[in-house]
Amino acid sequence: MMNDEFNTQVALNLSFRTHHFLNPTVTRKNVSSARDPTAFFSSELTSVEAGRNLAAFVFYFARGTRRLDSSTPIEQAGHTPPSTGYIELLRRNRDFRLLWSGQVISQLGDWFDTIALFTLVLRLTGSGRAVGLVLVARFLPSVVLGPLSGVVADRFNRRHIMIASDAARAVVVLGFLLVRRPEQVWLVYVLTVLQLGFSAFFEPARSAAVPSVVRERELVAANSISSVTWSAMLTLGAAIGGPVTGWFGTDAAFVIDSLTYVASALLIAGVSLPRRPPREKRKLTVAKALGITDTLEGLRYVWTRPRVLAVLLVKPAWGLGGGILTLLPVFGEKIFPVAGSAAVGMSVLYAARGIGTAVGPVLTRRFYSETRQQMQRAIGIAFVVAGAFYVSFGYSQSFALALLFLAVAHMGGSVLWVFSTVLLQSTVEDDFRGRVFAAELMLMTLAMAASNYATGEALDRFRVSPRVVTAAIGIFFTLPGLLWFLTRRWWDRDQQHDSHADET
Repeated sequence: MMNDEFNTQVALNLSFRTHHFLNPTVTRKNVSSARDPTAFFSSELTSVEAGRNLAAFVFYFARGTRRLDSSTPIEQAGHTPPSTGYIELLRRNRDFRLLWSGQVISQLGDWFDTIALFTLVLRLTGSGRAVGLVLVARFLPSVVLGPLSGVVADRFNRRHIMIASDAARAVVVLGFLLVRRPEQVWLVYVLTVLQLGFSAFFEPARSAAVPSVVRERELVAANSISSVTWSAMLTLGAAIGGPVTGWFGTDAAFVIDSLTYVASALLIAGVSLPRRPPREKRKLTVAKALGITDTLEGLRYVWTRPRVLAVLLVKPAWGLGGGILTLLPVFGEKIFPVAGSAAVGMSVLYAARGIGTAVGPVLTRRFYSETRQQMQRAIGIAFVVAGAFYVSFGYSQSFALALLFLAVAHMGGSVLWVFSTVLLQSTVEDDFRGRVFAAELMLMTLAMAASNYATGEALDRFRVSPRVVTAAIGIFFTLPGLLWFLTRRWWDRDQQHDSHADET
């Protein structure tokens, strides 16, 4: 009964507030219950009510931010044209709308898959280390295939790469249906490597394609839409995926994920990317055929542009604290189970993470314009905010406050993600964009894999409390923030020196 209430209320809250956010004329008679945000965190609330009300509170607060179509754009040479609103971009730009629709469907299925996979592994092994190994298997392909996938994204048709990747993943995820006994868990790792191996080709191609279907002044809007979509699908997928897994079993979630990949491929097939200029013909060598020449060319490009390199390292720095992904299933099972269910407790925590990620870029636009300088400043602050609230989450005794702290921490993470992506897309030339984003993904996933493995070892081998490990991750996050501020000071001095040289 409590599961029914949880699913119904979360769905109603998310549905209403999303529609009201997009169309303020939508009303609901009982919306007055959301007028007192402080009431949402009463110590008398049940865990289910806390999860439900956190969703309502954050969307209520986000609704008070400034209109999405009223912000200033990225700095351009000498002028600042008006930026594009989110709804306007989706309505006017067919190609971006199709690309976004594929993201909505496939990412919803991905979170069904994620919750089901963690549930399956925990049920068969009961090991935090096993969960950590699943996450390592998810991250490993991007590390190994990163250089190759970047070359492929810059050399071949990016739309074809995305379609082929979706089709392959639709087949691979059905293999999880074969895992029935503890001795078959190795198959989970193999299939996860294959699934994320195709994702390693999909993601750089998609990131590199976005600037080809939107204008530069629309990049912040486009990436914010992608971030909010990822977050909304995380929230919805986690909120629904847990109960679906509990009621219908993990097999249902895997089949749903396979179907969403098929739907995504069909939508992306309708995207029309502009024809790219022909690449300069060079003598074919073994190094050229294997992509080594193009990889070295990309490395030289990044290395000779320190500001591009600094922005490229933002997500890898965030990834060093990625052990939180191993900790959330453990918190859901051992510290904050909902109605006695680890799957539902896990889904509520992931939902809070998704809500925070959705609100982050929207709320930040209230305080920061979309100039490069302002985005750079926001990145440093976001690191510190994320670290402080991870520490608070780790030691929270109240489930309601834990959800709030987790949401705020991931608000910082989403700001890092969106602004670093926009800075790269608006700076890097199209011929190098695939390799730069592949390198970013490779380094980020390497950092996250190392962090998750270390977290699993701390939990299982050294028997460190999950709360202590979470606090350690939070403290660590402040270091990249401090380094980022120092880097910005160097940039400012360098820019002033260049300006002075130009004047003289």
